[in-house]
Amino acid sequence: MEFNVLTVIIIITIIVSIKGFSDGELKGRLMYIPYDVKHYNNYIRVFGHILIHADYGHLAFNMFSLYFLGDIFLNAEAYTYVGITDSLTSVYGSVKGQAHFLILYVLGGLFATLIPYIRHYDNISYKSLGASGAVSAVIFAAILWNPTVDLNLLFIPIDIPAYVFGPLYLAFEFYQDKKGNTGIAHDAHIGGAIFGIVYVLIINIDKGKDFLDIFI
Repeated sequence: MEFNVLTVIIIITIIVSIKGFSDGELKGRLMYIPYDVKHYNNYIRVFGHILIHADYGHLAFNMFSLYFLGDIFLNAEAYTYVGITDSLTSVYGSVKGQAHFLILYVLGGLFATLIPYIRHYDNISYKSLGASGAVSAVIFAAILWNPTVDLNLLFIPIDIPAYVFGPLYLAFEFYQDKKGNTGIAHDAHIGGAIFGIVYVLIINIDKGKDFLDIFI
């Protein structure tokens, strides 16, 4: 069986999250708290938050999103699967491709903390958790890599081109972030999405050109 970094990420996240559901100390140690990062140099929180979730629903949503957008990015018209992991390994080989995916996911989680950090580093009551920012990085890397693929998602009952879904998703996140008081770190989703786009452009600038060609 070929090593699959995506599967390892999902398994580890599920194990740690389930452990955190009954272990408040573990969850408290890994939760993202910008105040602690700035004032106590507690840097484990910058990465640890992607391993824990609020509840089973939160965990399931993030892991299903990661799996379907990272591994089986559905092209509904052709009934083929074009996952970002397969896309990366097909271009860079198994080892380098999987390494790119790992970097994308982990650094996506890191960059997702930047906007919340700037906003809340002196706010002792701000806390967040979950892999949503890292997942957002994977989603937008997949969209930029395969922009014309039709998405068929559980919460959207119709096929929608990836290049349409991406801007709509970002517009929704910006709107929700501006509205506030949703209990969701929409700014983290935005930060992760931006990193996913930038990372693809860094490793393959032609993907950005191909995306722009859709509108020209």
